[in-house]
Amino acid sequence: MRQRPNPLPRLYRWQTNLIQTPLFALITAAFGSLSLLVSIMDKKGNAQHRIARIWARALVWVSGSRLTVTGAENLGKHPVAVYACNHTSYMDIPVIFAVLPFQFRILARKQLWSIPFIGWYLNRSGQMPIDTANPHATLSSLGAGARALRSGMPLFVFPEGGRTSDGELRPFLSGAAYLAIRAQVPLVPLALGGVYELLPIHTHHFYPGELTLKIGEPIETVGMTMRQTDELTARLREAIERLCQFAPAAGREGVERC
Repeated sequence: MRQRPNPLPRLYRWQTNLIQTPLFALITAAFGSLSLLVSIMDKKGNAQHRIARIWARALVWVSGSRLTVTGAENLGKHPVAVYACNHTSYMDIPVIFAVLPFQFRILARKQLWSIPFIGWYLNRSGQMPIDTANPHATLSSLGAGARALRSGMPLFVFPEGGRTSDGELRPFLSGAAYLAIRAQVPLVPLALGGVYELLPIHTHHFYPGELTLKIGEPIETVGMTMRQTDELTARLREAIERLCQFAPAAGREGVERC
């Protein structure tokens, strides 16, 4: 007997095109404009961060997914740290902002600064662009990141340097470890689950499901030297791999997903 095709993928596409994408654009434009206005008077960035958290939670809600956080107690163990997470989707940033309760600065690819509203917000809120194509510019960005850490501002980094194309961890760049060692602050591993399936790199449609963010134990760097950057990068990758949840992917059995 011939099986009927699954109607859900088509339903999700229509839902994305008719409801979610217009809402995403409206919410981002509204909160982005509000943040830009507030930035004129909000010199410390506290109000902008609260606006960003409301924006992020609204986008997670519009996506139709439920977010579960584990290990949240590890967020308060150190006032300043480098937070490093796997990069699975454009929805990673909203999930991160929805969860982290304190101000932080993102070290992100320079290309994002050219996107309307997103780029304006990144610039006005003090986020840090990194030009991976220019080694001298990259070193300068890392130096600025280290100074931010020493001044008391936590940093957030995607050590893979870009989104995964298949849901698996990519090779890690050494920037997160470099920053943590140079500033002598802890390196905190985080792992996102379900966000790749929500909005994979090859599609613009949302496929709602269970989202998870796991926060691991901080890795201490006090006493480490720059010669141990590669060693710390390997420890970070292993820590994120351990945090990854084990879940079957569509069409594949028993694939380790992050």
